[in-house]
Amino acid sequence: MSNYTVKNLKQVDNMAEQFGLDENLEARFARKALELSTFGLSYQKLAPGFRMPFGHTHETQEEAYVILNGGGRIKVGDDIVELKQWDTVRVPAEVPRALEAGDGGMEILAIGAPVPDETEMLQGWWKD
Repeated sequence: MSNYTVKNLKQVDNMAEQFGLDENLEARFARKALELSTFGLSYQKLAPGFRMPFGHTHETQEEAYVILNGGGRIKVGDDIVELKQWDTVRVPAEVPRALEAGDGGMEILAIGAPVPDETEMLQGWWKD
C-alpha cells in the first residue's frame, strides 16, 4: 500500500481569519494537513490592492513564490518587483519580503523548507 496524502488546499484552515485579515486575504498553510516532512507550502489569495501588513524573514528557510493568478508587486530587501501570472520569485531566508496585489488581486503558491518557529515578522516594514 502506498503512503500518500491528498488534501484540497481550499479545505485547509484559512489562518488569515485568526488575525482578522480574512476580508482581504486567504492564507492556507498545508504543511501539517499534507503531512509534509521535508518542505512546506501555502496557498494565499490577496484581494485587489491589498498589501500584506507586515514583511518577514526566516532564519534558514529559503522560499519561492509562484504567481498562479493575477499580479502585483513584491518588496524584496530594498527592491520592489512587478509580478504577473506564472512569475516565480526565490527569496533567501534572511531577506525581508512582503507582497502587494494589483488591481485584479493575486493568488500565489509559496514553497519552503520546514523550519518551525524561526519566522520574524516585521510590522510596518514596507512603507511608501
